Amino acid sequence: MAQRLHLVFGGELVDPTRTEFRNTKDIHIVGIFPNYAEAHAAWKAEAQRTVDSAHTRYFIAHLHRLRDEEREVSPTEELGS
Repeated sequence: MAQRLHLVFGGELVDPTRTEFRNTKDIHIVGIFPNYAEAHAAWKAEAQRTVDSAHTRYFIAHLHRLRDEEREVSPTEELGS
């Protein structure tokens, strides 16, 4: 089975109804996790820890969806080779 990495991150938003961070330098990187279950547990812990801050939100990014090894690389990816 292929590894499916997930990134958990969050921080203070400009407006709680949008997903724009107030300051990207202050984004809290919780970590990268090997599966969704572990990422969800980390996300839930951070979300509960910051529950009193209406402007703070945490997210799970599915890193495994960013690159499909079966697809041909783009011209910019070829530059890194």
